[in-house]
Amino acid sequence: MTSYRSSQRLNPLSLLAQLSSRQANGCLQVSSGSVMWSIYLEQGKLLYASDSVDPFERLDRHLHRLSRQIPTLVSAIRTQVRQIFESNLENNSSQNPDYQAICWLVHQEYLNSSQAATLVEAIAEEVIEAFLGVREGSYQLIDPNSVEELPKFCRLELRTLVERCYEQLCRKQSAEATSVTAQASGQNGASPKPQTNSNQLTTNPPSSTANNLKVLGKQEQENTDKKTYSIACIDDSTTVLNAINSFLEDQSFSVIMINDPVKALMQVVRMKPDLILLDVEMPNLDGYELCSLLRKHPLFKTTPIVMVTGNTGFIDRAKAKLVKASGYLTKPFNQSELLKMVFKHLS
Repeated sequence: MTSYRSSQRLNPLSLLAQLSSRQANGCLQVSSGSVMWSIYLEQGKLLYASDSVDPFERLDRHLHRLSRQIPTLVSAIRTQVRQIFESNLENNSSQNPDYQAICWLVHQEYLNSSQAATLVEAIAEEVIEAFLGVREGSYQLIDPNSVEELPKFCRLELRTLVERCYEQLCRKQSAEATSVTAQASGQNGASPKPQTNSNQLTTNPPSSTANNLKVLGKQEQENTDKKTYSIACIDDSTTVLNAINSFLEDQSFSVIMINDPVKALMQVVRMKPDLILLDVEMPNLDGYELCSLLRKHPLFKTTPIVMVTGNTGFIDRAKAKLVKASGYLTKPFNQSELLKMVFKHLS
């Protein structure tokens, strides 16, 4: 994975998806403005996540919540932890003093390993949710040795955690948008507009959707004859779907995201996309079976269908040919590789 030490546009979803699929080791450090994120990974699993926005205030909040189930986490102990380790943060004498504080609590038997794992997951969820909102910054993956030295209380599935955080972020942004709309309607004396059906296929946050609409509107003004291609992405991973959507958001594409392979056939028939990106490994119905079903339908005998997979073996490519797939895109891929494949089959 390429490191960027100078500030550039960032896509946290895509970045985390690559780290997970490549089973990365080390500490991902991301700097955006005055905030630094540190995400510790071992073979693509998340060990711990923190950021520089008052980590001990965050730790104290989560310890306070745990104190309802753990009587030993009294206020005096939480204050002691802060006094011991917060100075390390101020002096930059340690890269992860908040994690060291958790280790100390376990060593002193104020927490057991299971309770520490619960604490680590709760903190990671809060940090990752904030990280998903980053749009610009620099990053690098550094020093796998620093991960090896850490006591490990849990190894969290990065993909599952990111998907959960993304859904929470979308719900919060949707609630905020609804609140603003309701306030504006109340001030203007108008009736609130009906809310968008939550079961729609698109899963962009409201701000991203608004930006996409602006981009599309600008494109239509610049060239009314320019064709917008519809692309169906079928993958059980919300993280992968949103990474693909972000790669294509500034291009002349309408992206249809489908995360249920069983329902995909009916949805694709209804949408009639110009191209289909189809994940190979999905529960209940794998990509090869779905591709074969699509090819039997008269609407999709010639529609480009590109298989998307982390498998690179000869047998997998042979299977793709047997079900008459048009192409084969290997994970992880970058924006350039995706666009090259898309333009190849749509030109």
